[in-house]
Amino acid sequence: MPLAKALELAQEYDLDLVEVAANARPPVCKLMDYGKFKYESAMKAREARKNQAHTVIKEMKLRPKIDPHDYDTKKGHVVRFLKQGDKVKITIMFRGREQSRPELGYRLLQRLAEDVQDLGFVESNPKQDGRNMIMVLGPHKKKTEAMAEARQAQEARKAEAKANPGKSQNPAEAAAPSEEPAEA
Repeated sequence: MPLAKALELAQEYDLDLVEVAANARPPVCKLMDYGKFKYESAMKAREARKNQAHTVIKEMKLRPKIDPHDYDTKKGHVVRFLKQGDKVKITIMFRGREQSRPELGYRLLQRLAEDVQDLGFVESNPKQDGRNMIMVLGPHKKKTEAMAEARQAQEARKAEAKANPGKSQNPAEAAAPSEEPAEA
């Protein structure tokens, strides 16, 4: 089709004449609303970026002589990181005479790996690096899956709050009776 006729057709339908393949013989053109096309492609790119996840390595530092409660707290952080789909680098820091007993750190790392094996796996085995011993844990689920689950849980909480506007979402507040001073 001649260029003049194509331009005339584009004006008639209030569309743009866009060259799709310039190197083809003859060149290929298309009638379309170019502004709408640019907007839709920008929205697709934005959606793709939203679903894209960059891998983050979180770090948790421990000492060989760690108290059981402190260990549970640190383990809780590792569990949270793995549930979020992040990798976790666990570092055992040795000081003084502790450096002559690396097996303590090794046992601690093995214990932690066993405790979180349902959420993650050992990506790099424990290895001594100067005064530190390092191990990396990777999550079983990908970051995108973890993000999707978190988004669904958040939407479910919003729907619950919308369905029950008077009720508190915090179980501690719901269980405690309200103590308002009685006016006499």
